[in-house]
Amino acid sequence: MTTVERRTPADSVDGRPWLAHYEPGVPSEVDIPECTVDALLRRAAERWPERDALIFFDKRTTFRELDRAADRFAHALQRLGVRPGDRVSLHLPTSPAFVISFMGALRAGALAVPMNPLYMPRELVELFELTQPKVSVTLDVLVPRLQSLSGPAGPGQLVTTGIQDSLPVPIKWLYPLKARKEGRWNPQRHSQEMPQLFRLLREAPPVPFVSAGGPDQPAVLQPTGGTTGIPKAATLTHRNLVANAYQVAAWLPDAEPDEGFAILCPLPLFHIYGLTVDLNYAMVKGATLLLLPRFEPVEALKTIAKHKPRLFPGAPIMYQTLGRHPEAWKYDLRSIDACISGAAPLAPDVQYRFEEITGGRVVEGYGLSEASPVTHCNPVHGDRRNGTIGLPFPSTDARIMDLETGTREMPIGEVGELWVHGPQVMAGYWERPAETDDVLREGWLRTGDLATVSEDGYFTIVDRAKDLIIVGGLNVYPREVEEVLISHPAVSDAAVIGKPEERHGELPHAYVTLLPGLTATPQELIEYCRANVSRYKVPATIEIREELPKTMIGKVLRKDLRAEHEATES
Repeated sequence: MTTVERRTPADSVDGRPWLAHYEPGVPSEVDIPECTVDALLRRAAERWPERDALIFFDKRTTFRELDRAADRFAHALQRLGVRPGDRVSLHLPTSPAFVISFMGALRAGALAVPMNPLYMPRELVELFELTQPKVSVTLDVLVPRLQSLSGPAGPGQLVTTGIQDSLPVPIKWLYPLKARKEGRWNPQRHSQEMPQLFRLLREAPPVPFVSAGGPDQPAVLQPTGGTTGIPKAATLTHRNLVANAYQVAAWLPDAEPDEGFAILCPLPLFHIYGLTVDLNYAMVKGATLLLLPRFEPVEALKTIAKHKPRLFPGAPIMYQTLGRHPEAWKYDLRSIDACISGAAPLAPDVQYRFEEITGGRVVEGYGLSEASPVTHCNPVHGDRRNGTIGLPFPSTDARIMDLETGTREMPIGEVGELWVHGPQVMAGYWERPAETDDVLREGWLRTGDLATVSEDGYFTIVDRAKDLIIVGGLNVYPREVEEVLISHPAVSDAAVIGKPEERHGELPHAYVTLLPGLTATPQELIEYCRANVSRYKVPATIEIREELPKTMIGKVLRKDLRAEHEATES
């Protein structure tokens, strides 16, 4: 067993100096109920049955209606042969269909596997092989993509829905015209082979479904490449997810569950950040979620002005886009009280500009899929420290460990690896015991991120582990893109690095060498990538070279390419 040398600052509170900087009302520990995630919805429906749980383009769904829909989908899944422990994958944008499918799957005792709808077949095959879903709930326009896969790497039984199914009249009637024009119209007929989600809901028994899950059972398999790009899924239990939702609630003690408490939700719910800080937190507080299927600036501005949300969790690119939008001044945005920024570093000018136009506070936090995800955040109305990720959450411990052995805690202010411990830390990686043992040490999660901590407990990320690239809050793993490039018939070798870019934070850029006698243009290679990886992973530029810098054993030196780029930019 590894022995860890722990340093304790002299002025700390139980070895946790950050507790002294918590806002009034924020507890050091959180009482976590013994319940499942779908039970949060049941409790909300019992307490606030007629309150709006969801608003989607003015289509309103109360907590009672949402709870009944989850019951009906659990019954429907049971009829489709889903049993406790089976997996249900979700290929849906932020919408009522996602919420119903997610809660219904958990109520049936299944494990939900949220997937990015942008995933291409090659990416889906890897995740399907890992998770083996019994049922996949998918947007109708994605049906051809999922149908192209079969066997053990297939999606299982398809259940379909379209954006139009969740829209109010008359938008529901007008949507097909817009979708056809944009090439996004692919409605599916209801059949035994491919049932429609909302048809299943209508046909299911209108009686409560007794939840088949338990607090310590797996609830979500959250796809993540960690820092390697190798497909993995973080196994998050009901307890992990419920704990993090209550930790978020404890961090915002003045957010009382009154009738007017709404949350703007442009974040993808297939991402663990949106799933916890928007959906699960809203169930705890009885808040109304203002769902946006994708982030469109004007639609976001209109929604804020009309529905007056108090909370807006988001990514820096969202605050930057709205803060600089030429029409922002036309809308009343003063309802916003707090914005928790995650997924990428928050630039001070973005922070101050958005605060200027809203009057609210924007604070930076930190998390990762393996921690459900939030572990740190700056105080919303207290002593925030710009450039830091703030303080560890209630019931959360954190430390900076040496990189060489992982057994020695680093002195104050010195760089090491950030480790975290708390009830939100995952059970492990699904069917990846070696990778699990590598990142979990006696209940501590090795984040892989390099950080420092100040004397009073504020943590700062100084670099990302290895070569991970973050594009607008989404992870891009160089190895994955390099493998796609190398699969091109003309490419001999490839290296991908991230280069700073104002709007997205970073963009991937590739360097390739070609096989003797073969040719390919950068544009041809970019188009090849577009056919094999999600849009945000496609290199912004590709440079063809005679050779790439390598070690003596033939490993490409990405750090040399980054240094070369930095030298040319300086």
